[in-house]
Amino acid sequence: MGDIHSAEIAIKVTDVNKTFKLPHEKTSSIKNVFAHAVSYVKKRRSFEVQQALKNISFEVEKGEFFGIVGRNGSGKSTLLKLLAGIYTPDSGKIEINGRLTPFIELGVGFNMELTGRENVFLNGALLGFSRKEMEAMYQSIVDFAELERFMDQKLKNYSSGMQVRLAFSIAIRAQSEVLLIDEVLAVGDASFQQKCFDVFAELKKKGTTIILVTHDMSSVLRFCDKAMLIHNSKVVAVGKSPKIAEAYLELNYENTEKQRTAQKDQTDKENPYIEEVRLIEGKSTNEKTFKTGEELTLFIKYKNPNKIPTHFGFQIFNEAGVYCFGANSLIDGREPELNEEGTLEIRFVAELLPGSYYVTVASMNDTATKVFSYKSRAVDFRISKDTQLEGIIMLPHTWS
Repeated sequence: MGDIHSAEIAIKVTDVNKTFKLPHEKTSSIKNVFAHAVSYVKKRRSFEVQQALKNISFEVEKGEFFGIVGRNGSGKSTLLKLLAGIYTPDSGKIEINGRLTPFIELGVGFNMELTGRENVFLNGALLGFSRKEMEAMYQSIVDFAELERFMDQKLKNYSSGMQVRLAFSIAIRAQSEVLLIDEVLAVGDASFQQKCFDVFAELKKKGTTIILVTHDMSSVLRFCDKAMLIHNSKVVAVGKSPKIAEAYLELNYENTEKQRTAQKDQTDKENPYIEEVRLIEGKSTNEKTFKTGEELTLFIKYKNPNKIPTHFGFQIFNEAGVYCFGANSLIDGREPELNEEGTLEIRFVAELLPGSYYVTVASMNDTATKVFSYKSRAVDFRISKDTQLEGIIMLPHTWS
């Protein structure tokens, strides 16, 4: 790793560890503590030690847009608070080369009993600005936040979106070399998010070092030069943003696989039922990871002991449960199946953008109005991160 005193290094973290003590016993009131004072003396409260971060080491170059990603509980926000100086590490070293401004949690530094206007000047003072400096930039802060009509209302009457707009508008005025941002875009509306994107682009041009903690891989690909994946309190990978985005999606996919069968399958063996479902590329492999635009085959094996006229359908959902596509053999003009058993192959082009998906399959009557059986999450699969396009589906498009 480089030397923090080098003109090229903004942040250097070396072998940092952080633990928290979680009490097993809770006291509901001060009265209970005094009432049981003797027992507290005789018997110390027990604690569970949770290691939030384990041997974290990385460095960020000056002017770099650096992403920190990981599943909930992985230690991302703890690391950001260590960088901000809110927490101190149990061991290891954190070095910051330049003035740092944290924008970590909604409401930090705000007083809910003060008006929006008063909070602007309070936050400005916390950032080191004089009253005169804050007066000069006050209107631009209000204009960016789009809160002109609300500045004389108490902050406790603001929605969470209004609060984050005001806080972010103040934070970006800080004359700092390093900016820490934790999931700010998750709270604002689409219009405000676009403003944030524009600010990020401008700060990047100016050479500001930005650390962004996020779950949004589109933001990582769009802005971050490099990123780091944390899992189970450890650094799993550091590298170029496409590589880390791919590793993050792979991690989420593995977790989805472990949590399969959340919905119980419906099977009545007197009626037509689905025995097996597979998703393959072409006709040879049984992979679980594919690329956008690959031709896939959904293989269905069924049994129909009473030879009831049967149609079959399938639906594709993304990991958030968004319904992406569905079809059935009746809609597609196919005659119902009448065999006692058989197989079906549905070939389609996976015009899906990177992410995790699953397929649900069902057997239905001859009018597709009654479901005989279904397999929920019959197949989980993933589209690899080989494009920076955003959304769920790929729409063929051209520029002219």
